[in-house]
Amino acid sequence: MDQKEEAQQHKEKGNDCVKEKKYIEAVLHYTNAIKLDPSDHTFYSNRSLAFLKQQQYPLAMEDARQAIKLKPDWPKGYFRKGEIELATGHYTEALLSYGCALRLQPHDKSILDAISKTTEMRQKERQADFQIPWLGAGIGIIIGVGLVIADYLLTDKPSIKHPILMALLTIAVAMIGYVIGWAYRYLTKCSQTSLLEPPPDLFRDGANQDNEQESQENGKSERSHRYTKAQARQRFKKGRS
Repeated sequence: MDQKEEAQQHKEKGNDCVKEKKYIEAVLHYTNAIKLDPSDHTFYSNRSLAFLKQQQYPLAMEDARQAIKLKPDWPKGYFRKGEIELATGHYTEALLSYGCALRLQPHDKSILDAISKTTEMRQKERQADFQIPWLGAGIGIIIGVGLVIADYLLTDKPSIKHPILMALLTIAVAMIGYVIGWAYRYLTKCSQTSLLEPPPDLFRDGANQDNEQESQENGKSERSHRYTKAQARQRFKKGRS
């Protein structure tokens, strides 16, 4: 049995693991297949799906891009990339990826359904960007009015008597609610964006710091060594004189 046949066997085992939802085992089989035949784009695509099911989005994206690189005219590579972007809330990018897949395979129902779903989710996100801050402002108005009423009914001497002050308090609380709603949407988008960012390589960072410290120590030792030689020359000259 040659390496390509053995690689195909690992791929089939990985496919069986995906059907059984054993995604970690599937990744291992696809990885073995890639080691035996790194030129097969389907291995990367299948492993990308297994990573996606585990919500390992950076790894899934890396494999999807590698599948596209090996086979640029293969629509499934772009479709796989679009699935990852859809799962992480990158709806505009997902539509672009699905569009590339559709150009290579027109009228494909699964691609058209994915485009329709992504368009709908992007529209909902835009509505949320508009509605949630104003919802926060509405809640702020209710709270502001409640504070004014409570101050008037529950205290013997209300601290807010003038209507203008009542209105200003209500507006201020409403603005706070709007800012909170806007900040919530901003943080949500930031968290979605970070889903595709690879985690920091702590070991590499530690090694870089160690290398920097070592180079600094070497530089210091070299400078001290040179200074010692200079002192030796001066002493030699003084000795001769």
